[in-house]
Amino acid sequence: MALTPMMQQYLEIKEKYKDCILFFRLGDFYEMFFEDAEIASKELEIALTGRDCGLNKRAPMCGVPYHSAESYIARLIEKGYKVAICEQVEDPRQAKGLVKREITRIITPGTVIESSMLNEKVNNYIVCVFNNHDTISISICDVSTGDFFVTSFKNEKNKLLDELSKYVPSELLLINYQVTNELQEQIDVIKNRFNCLINLVDFSTDYDILEKYKYDCLTDNEKISAARLLDYLTETQKSSLGHIAFIKRYNVSDYMILDSFTRKNLELTETIRTRSKKGTLIDVLDKTLTAMGGRLLRKWVEEPLMSIEEINKRLDVVEEFIDNIYVSSDLREFLKNIYDIERILGKISCENANARDLNALKQSIAMLPSIKVAISNCKSQLLKDIYSDFDTLEDIYKLIDSAIDENPPTTLKEGGIIKKGYNAEVDKLRDAMLNGKKWILELEQKEREITGIKSLKIGYNKVFGYYIEVTKANLNLVPKDRYIRKQTLANTERFITPELKEIEETILGAEAKIVEIEYDLFVEIRNKIYSQVSRIKKVAQYLAIIDVLLSFAKVSFENNYVKPQITNDGAIEIKDGRHPVVEKMISGVFVPNDTLLDLKDNMIIIITGPNMAGKSTYLRQVALITLLAQVGCFVPAKSARISIVDRIFTRIGASDDLSLGQSTFMVEMTEVSNILKNATKNSLIILDEVGRGTSTYDGLSIAWSVIEYINNRIGAKTLFATHYHELTELEGKIRGVKNYCISVKEHGEDIIFLRKIVRGGADQSYGIQVAKLAGLPEEVIKKAKEILAKLEENDINKSKNNTVVKEIASTSVEINLFNYKENEIIEELKNVDVLNITPLEAMNILYNLVNKAKKLG
Repeated sequence: MALTPMMQQYLEIKEKYKDCILFFRLGDFYEMFFEDAEIASKELEIALTGRDCGLNKRAPMCGVPYHSAESYIARLIEKGYKVAICEQVEDPRQAKGLVKREITRIITPGTVIESSMLNEKVNNYIVCVFNNHDTISISICDVSTGDFFVTSFKNEKNKLLDELSKYVPSELLLINYQVTNELQEQIDVIKNRFNCLINLVDFSTDYDILEKYKYDCLTDNEKISAARLLDYLTETQKSSLGHIAFIKRYNVSDYMILDSFTRKNLELTETIRTRSKKGTLIDVLDKTLTAMGGRLLRKWVEEPLMSIEEINKRLDVVEEFIDNIYVSSDLREFLKNIYDIERILGKISCENANARDLNALKQSIAMLPSIKVAISNCKSQLLKDIYSDFDTLEDIYKLIDSAIDENPPTTLKEGGIIKKGYNAEVDKLRDAMLNGKKWILELEQKEREITGIKSLKIGYNKVFGYYIEVTKANLNLVPKDRYIRKQTLANTERFITPELKEIEETILGAEAKIVEIEYDLFVEIRNKIYSQVSRIKKVAQYLAIIDVLLSFAKVSFENNYVKPQITNDGAIEIKDGRHPVVEKMISGVFVPNDTLLDLKDNMIIIITGPNMAGKSTYLRQVALITLLAQVGCFVPAKSARISIVDRIFTRIGASDDLSLGQSTFMVEMTEVSNILKNATKNSLIILDEVGRGTSTYDGLSIAWSVIEYINNRIGAKTLFATHYHELTELEGKIRGVKNYCISVKEHGEDIIFLRKIVRGGADQSYGIQVAKLAGLPEEVIKKAKEILAKLEENDINKSKNNTVVKEIASTSVEINLFNYKENEIIEELKNVDVLNITPLEAMNILYNLVNKAKKLG
């Protein structure tokens, strides 16, 4: 027995889309068969049934209603599947034989455009990676908004991971060419960290598709990456991508570089522990009123500026919005009525917009004249530039307002879309439909009078059309010469008459025709709007900029932030700085602190003090204030003078990375290694408790070596928090090192954290007191004090260790750190080429020396 024609059609289409779950349209349902059905029934928790498919067997089958398919598709996409939508592309009533079906769209995690499936304030990026020997070129696109970026960088360790960390792609295309083991390791990390779908695609040098788009001057590698991504998007969307108005090329160095460790440690967009927005910098800053503004805010935070001129343009607008409360209030009221224009344009370009989307666009455009008037007298240069180029789109407003009904249905094949007066033929057909219904009511009353059947009624359904329904008790009154039996039910009979048949043809003909004409008119209107995508997109971008700067102004005003002075002199001077997130989360008063960093006498600040006293908070607040200033926002301080930094590096906290088989100490050393290899004299380095995860001598040696390396080889501004009090000896011995500590007030055996950074170094750690504050049992605290007392009494190494540190500080790092006299160790030290070894090699040498020393004594 052969396959049924329908099943044969299904299998032919499925063969071309093996990597997708095929949603096969059958009437009012999308059906899935065979393996797809088994997967979908399990993932969607729906019933698995079967259907005869020929070959004397039943195919596993499950299905979902087409009108609610979006929610089911969203669940599959979230789990990393691709979904191919197969629609009936001809009217079943006009089809000869099997209805023609085609794939109309492929939905993947990186190509979603439906608002219900997306976070409105987060971009949904798909990235294409092309690795050509020593260069990686990537293309990044958000299909829902039309944003498209391209860049290239050296193929070095973690460079790809660092760049993708600001985009957090939901899907990655990897061009199958020069995929090295090191690159594969990064990709494995990306897949796990971002939970993204990874596709391997063929290499191709055919980039003719780029001719359809406007783009910056791209390298050949960038063209290959961009063209391959556009090919993929065209293949999946099955439509034009006109809302991708421009392919923008950028250099990684155009913005402050933030590696993946720094983004994570500073908790810019998600917290380390819960990975939620609450408790992050973006959570504090986000007072945006539009989805477009919310997405742009996130992009700005991820990409701080390097240009003083551009930063000051933003700061000037924030200042003007704070000073001119009336303009700010008016703009915020207007922006509340702005819908997500960018994603509406995406749906229009992908031919997925409905009439309600167009009405949302119209309501947004209605606000544009008022917004333009509100900024007409603004003095800041950025607002003046926006005003001079601000298009109020009156023609598009008039088109939608004159054509689209105020309350249209969600679907496009039901009619009721086009407004009365827009099209004469539609109006005429509607009149016919209204008259037809009037005729039905008149005919029903007439037949009741002629037959004497008071319960007689005229009804309608899609299968049988119009009919006269008579109860069986009144069948003897039915005129047999005019009534033609149509259907028999349990308690009634249904009839048709020549007159009713004529009215039916008039009404149904008008209904079918009006639906067809309205759909054609809607497509025509949508295409007219599509032809103006570039104009609309530009206005949407201006609205997003205004929204973000209004958000900065609101946050700055409400939280008493100050306008920073931006310089290039290498110094960071902060008076009464505060942590923007912590101050919002604590119940008490946040204690502000000053900061002075420069490239001469205050290059490296060593901060000591007990755990829990606030060292990490202070480190982060300096980094965040610097970042905020370069984003173009006011900062939480009494005053701030910030010199541009090219990178912020952070090494804060301790955690294992079990997915990579790395211990806490290994993670720490990996992050430190990344800093030492990539920092420049224009960077800001934040280091917290370096060397904590190993033995005291090892840790102290590493911390010491790192400070020297930064001072001698890099020359970068550095905040170095440590529990090694011995490092305070470095002030006065190494130029540019200064000691600060967290002040603590002792109250008997208890301590009070004052949270204030003061000059000088701490002379003890208060570890047991902190343990007591944390709630350790009193028995444990008491025993710890006894043990500490014995150790301090008998620890002859303490004075020896202090002597050694002083010796190190007064000589060079080549001295024997632990004063061992054995010839073997001395000879090994003599052979160390201190000026030509890496920090990691130095750490290994020290580690081996310590082990040998332990064995000898």
